Amino acid sequence: MSTAAGKKIAIVTGSALGLGYELARQLIGKGWFVAGIDFNTARQEELSRTFGADEYRAFVGDISDEAFVKDSVAAIKEIGHIDLLINNAGQPSFKKPVDYEAADVDKCLKGLKGMILWSVETLKADGEQDLKIANVMSTAATRGNANESVYCATKWGEKGYTTSLKAAYKGTSVKVVGVYPGGIDTDFYHDSHDYVSLDKQHSFMSAAELAEVVLFNLVNDANLTVSDILIERNYR
Repeated sequence: MSTAAGKKIAIVTGSALGLGYELARQLIGKGWFVAGIDFNTARQEELSRTFGADEYRAFVGDISDEAFVKDSVAAIKEIGHIDLLINNAGQPSFKKPVDYEAADVDKCLKGLKGMILWSVETLKADGEQDLKIANVMSTAATRGNANESVYCATKWGEKGYTTSLKAAYKGTSVKVVGVYPGGIDTDFYHDSHDYVSLDKQHSFMSAAELAEVVLFNLVNDANLTVSDILIERNYR
Protein backbone atom coordinates (compact mmCIF):
# COMPACT_ATOMS: atom_id res chain seq x y z
CA MET A 1 0.00 0.00 0.00
CA SER A 2 1.25 3.48 -0.81
CA THR A 3 2.51 5.57 2.08
CA ALA A 4 0.32 8.35 0.67
CA ALA A 5 -2.88 6.29 0.71
CA GLY A 6 -5.88 8.58 1.03
CA LYS A 7 -3.80 11.74 0.78
CA LYS A 8 -3.51 14.30 -1.97
CA ILE A 9 -0.03 14.47 -3.45
CA ALA A 10 2.00 17.62 -4.06
CA ILE A 11 5.40 18.10 -5.64
CA VAL A 12 7.33 21.08 -4.25
CA THR A 13 10.62 22.01 -5.88
CA GLY A 14 13.17 23.82 -3.75
CA SER A 15 11.60 22.24 -0.67
CA ALA A 16 14.62 22.18 1.63
CA LEU A 17 14.68 25.79 2.81
CA GLY A 18 12.88 29.12 2.76
CA LEU A 19 9.50 29.43 1.07
CA GLY A 20 9.70 25.92 -0.39
CA TYR A 21 10.17 24.40 3.05
CA GLU A 22 7.26 26.39 4.46
CA LEU A 23 5.02 25.35 1.57
CA ALA A 24 5.94 21.70 2.13
CA ARG A 25 5.55 21.91 5.92
CA GLN A 26 2.18 23.62 5.75
CA LEU A 27 0.86 21.24 3.08
CA ILE A 28 1.82 18.32 5.31
CA GLY A 29 0.00 20.07 8.15
CA LYS A 30 -3.09 20.13 5.94
CA GLY A 31 -2.89 16.37 5.41
CA TRP A 32 -1.05 16.29 2.09
CA PHE A 33 1.77 13.98 1.05
CA VAL A 34 4.69 16.02 -0.29
CA ALA A 35 7.36 14.92 -2.75
CA GLY A 36 10.12 17.40 -1.98
CA ILE A 37 12.71 18.23 -4.62
CA ASP A 38 16.04 19.82 -3.74
CA PHE A 39 19.81 19.48 -4.30
CA ASN A 40 20.59 19.89 -0.59
CA THR A 41 21.29 16.29 0.46
CA ALA A 42 21.84 16.92 4.17
CA ARG A 43 18.69 19.00 4.51
CA GLN A 44 16.62 16.48 2.57
CA GLU A 45 17.78 13.70 4.89
CA GLU A 46 16.82 15.87 7.87
CA LEU A 47 13.34 16.54 6.48
CA SER A 48 12.80 12.85 5.75
CA ARG A 49 13.53 12.08 9.42
CA THR A 50 11.39 14.97 10.64
CA PHE A 51 8.26 14.22 8.65
CA GLY A 52 8.44 10.47 8.04
CA ALA A 53 7.72 8.32 5.00
CA ASP A 54 3.94 8.70 5.20
CA GLU A 55 4.19 12.49 4.82
CA TYR A 56 7.34 13.36 2.86
CA ARG A 57 9.58 11.73 0.29
CA ALA A 58 12.82 13.44 -0.61
CA PHE A 59 14.25 13.55 -4.12
CA VAL A 60 17.78 14.93 -4.34
CA GLY A 61 19.02 16.38 -7.60
CA ASP A 62 19.22 19.27 -10.03
CA ILE A 63 15.77 20.55 -11.04
CA SER A 64 17.08 21.26 -14.55
CA ASP A 65 18.44 17.71 -15.12
CA GLU A 66 15.95 16.08 -17.50
CA ALA A 67 16.81 12.50 -16.52
CA PHE A 68 16.39 13.33 -12.82
CA VAL A 69 13.03 14.99 -13.51
CA LYS A 70 11.73 12.05 -15.55
CA ASP A 71 12.85 9.45 -13.00
CA SER A 72 11.46 11.43 -10.06
CA VAL A 73 8.04 12.07 -11.61
CA ALA A 74 7.76 8.40 -12.59
CA ALA A 75 8.49 7.40 -8.99
CA ILE A 76 5.99 9.90 -7.61
CA LYS A 77 3.33 8.71 -10.05
CA GLU A 78 3.70 5.20 -8.60
CA ILE A 79 2.62 6.63 -5.23
CA GLY A 80 -0.59 8.03 -6.69
CA HIS A 81 -2.22 10.79 -8.71
CA ILE A 82 -0.31 14.08 -8.53
CA ASP A 83 -2.74 16.82 -7.54
CA LEU A 84 -0.44 19.83 -7.22
CA LEU A 85 2.92 20.89 -8.63
CA ILE A 86 4.58 23.93 -7.07
CA ASN A 87 7.53 25.10 -9.17
CA ASN A 88 9.33 27.06 -6.49
CA ALA A 89 13.05 26.37 -6.98
CA GLY A 90 15.33 28.99 -8.43
CA GLN A 91 18.57 30.86 -7.85
CA PRO A 92 19.19 34.61 -7.99
CA SER A 93 21.98 36.73 -9.39
CA PHE A 94 21.86 40.41 -8.53
CA LYS A 95 24.61 42.47 -10.19
CA LYS A 96 25.20 45.63 -12.13
CA PRO A 97 24.47 45.09 -15.85
CA VAL A 98 28.16 45.11 -16.84
CA ASP A 99 29.12 42.60 -14.14
CA TYR A 100 27.09 39.68 -15.45
CA GLU A 101 28.89 36.65 -16.88
CA ALA A 102 27.72 33.51 -18.66
CA ALA A 103 27.71 31.55 -15.39
CA ASP A 104 25.22 34.03 -13.93
CA VAL A 105 22.92 33.57 -16.90
CA ASP A 106 23.09 29.79 -16.60
CA LYS A 107 22.39 30.01 -12.87
CA CYS A 108 19.24 32.07 -13.36
CA LEU A 109 18.03 29.98 -16.29
CA LYS A 110 17.97 26.82 -14.16
CA GLY A 111 14.71 28.01 -12.63
CA LEU A 112 13.03 28.51 -16.00
CA LYS A 113 14.32 25.22 -17.40
CA GLY A 114 13.26 23.35 -14.28
CA MET A 115 9.81 24.93 -14.35
CA ILE A 116 9.29 23.71 -17.90
CA LEU A 117 10.66 20.20 -17.33
CA TRP A 118 8.66 19.54 -14.15
CA SER A 119 5.48 20.91 -15.71
CA VAL A 120 5.83 18.80 -18.84
CA GLU A 121 6.56 15.55 -17.00
CA THR A 122 3.83 16.07 -14.40
CA LEU A 123 1.27 16.93 -17.07
CA LYS A 124 2.15 13.73 -18.94
CA ALA A 125 2.05 11.65 -15.76
CA ASP A 126 -1.43 12.95 -14.95
CA GLY A 127 -2.77 12.52 -18.49
CA GLU A 128 -3.17 16.31 -18.73
CA GLN A 129 -6.08 16.37 -16.30
CA ASP A 130 -6.99 17.12 -12.69
CA LEU A 131 -3.77 18.96 -11.92
CA LYS A 132 -2.96 22.37 -10.49
CA ILE A 133 0.40 23.92 -11.37
CA ALA A 134 1.60 26.87 -9.31
CA ASN A 135 4.64 28.67 -10.68
CA VAL A 136 6.33 30.74 -7.99
CA MET A 137 8.18 33.60 -9.63
CA SER A 138 8.76 37.10 -8.27
CA THR A 139 7.56 40.65 -8.64
CA ALA A 140 10.69 40.83 -10.82
CA ALA A 141 8.50 39.15 -13.46
CA THR A 142 6.27 42.22 -13.50
CA ARG A 143 8.83 45.01 -13.82
CA GLY A 144 12.47 45.80 -14.51
CA ASN A 145 14.90 46.28 -11.62
CA ALA A 146 18.20 48.10 -11.97
CA ASN A 147 20.55 45.46 -10.54
CA GLU A 148 18.54 42.41 -11.58
CA SER A 149 18.64 42.50 -15.38
CA VAL A 150 19.40 38.80 -15.93
CA TYR A 151 17.21 37.69 -13.01
CA CYS A 152 14.32 39.79 -14.36
CA ALA A 153 14.86 38.39 -17.86
CA THR A 154 14.46 34.81 -16.65
CA LYS A 155 11.47 35.70 -14.47
CA TRP A 156 9.80 37.37 -17.44
CA GLY A 157 10.45 34.14 -19.34
CA GLU A 158 8.79 32.17 -16.54
CA LYS A 159 5.81 34.51 -16.70
CA GLY A 160 5.57 33.97 -20.47
CA TYR A 161 5.63 30.21 -19.97
CA THR A 162 3.00 30.40 -17.24
CA THR A 163 0.71 32.58 -19.33
CA SER A 164 1.06 30.23 -22.29
CA LEU A 165 0.20 27.20 -20.15
CA LYS A 166 -2.94 28.99 -19.00
CA ALA A 167 -3.97 29.55 -22.61
CA ALA A 168 -3.22 25.95 -23.57
CA TYR A 169 -5.34 24.46 -20.77
CA LYS A 170 -8.12 27.04 -20.54
CA GLY A 171 -11.44 25.33 -19.90
CA THR A 172 -9.87 22.05 -18.78
CA SER A 173 -9.25 20.42 -15.39
CA VAL A 174 -5.63 21.62 -15.51
CA LYS A 175 -5.35 24.89 -13.60
CA VAL A 176 -2.28 27.12 -13.79
CA VAL A 177 -1.50 29.76 -11.18
CA GLY A 178 1.18 32.44 -11.32
CA VAL A 179 2.59 33.45 -7.94
CA TYR A 180 4.47 36.75 -7.76
CA PRO A 181 5.90 37.44 -4.29
CA GLY A 182 8.03 40.40 -3.32
CA GLY A 183 11.18 40.07 -1.23
CA ILE A 184 11.28 37.23 1.31
CA ASP A 185 13.47 37.12 4.41
CA THR A 186 15.45 33.96 3.61
CA ASP A 187 19.00 32.91 2.70
CA PHE A 188 18.01 33.43 -0.96
CA TYR A 189 20.06 36.64 -0.87
CA HIS A 190 23.13 35.30 0.94
CA ASP A 191 25.43 35.85 -2.06
CA SER A 192 24.09 39.30 -2.87
CA HIS A 193 24.63 41.37 0.26
CA ASP A 194 26.44 43.98 -1.82
CA TYR A 195 23.00 44.71 -3.26
CA VAL A 196 20.60 43.35 -0.63
CA SER A 197 21.91 44.16 2.83
CA LEU A 198 20.99 42.06 5.84
CA ASP A 199 19.02 44.96 7.27
CA LYS A 200 17.00 45.26 4.07
CA GLN A 201 16.58 41.48 3.82
CA HIS A 202 15.18 41.34 7.36
CA SER A 203 12.53 43.89 6.39
CA PHE A 204 11.17 41.50 3.78
CA MET A 205 8.20 39.13 4.15
CA SER A 206 8.17 36.12 6.45
CA ALA A 207 8.39 32.86 4.47
CA ALA A 208 5.89 31.23 6.83
CA GLU A 209 3.33 34.02 6.45
CA LEU A 210 3.82 34.10 2.69
CA ALA A 211 3.31 30.33 2.40
CA GLU A 212 0.12 30.63 4.41
CA VAL A 213 -1.27 33.27 2.05
CA VAL A 214 -0.22 31.30 -1.06
CA LEU A 215 -1.78 28.06 0.17
CA PHE A 216 -4.96 29.86 1.26
CA ASN A 217 -5.45 30.68 -2.41
CA LEU A 218 -4.14 27.42 -3.87
CA VAL A 219 -5.63 24.77 -1.60
CA ASN A 220 -9.28 25.18 -0.72
CA ASP A 221 -12.66 23.60 -1.38
CA ALA A 222 -14.08 26.49 -3.37
CA ASN A 223 -15.16 25.82 -6.95
CA LEU A 224 -12.84 28.48 -8.32
CA THR A 225 -9.21 29.17 -9.14
CA VAL A 226 -7.22 32.26 -8.25
CA SER A 227 -5.14 32.53 -11.41
CA ASP A 228 -2.57 35.13 -10.29
CA ILE A 229 -1.30 35.84 -6.80
CA LEU A 230 0.69 39.07 -6.40
CA ILE A 231 1.94 39.53 -2.83
CA GLU A 232 3.90 42.49 -1.51
CA ARG A 233 5.00 43.31 2.01
CA ASN A 234 3.46 45.98 4.16
CA TYR A 235 5.71 48.95 4.89
CA ARG A 236 5.61 50.07 8.49
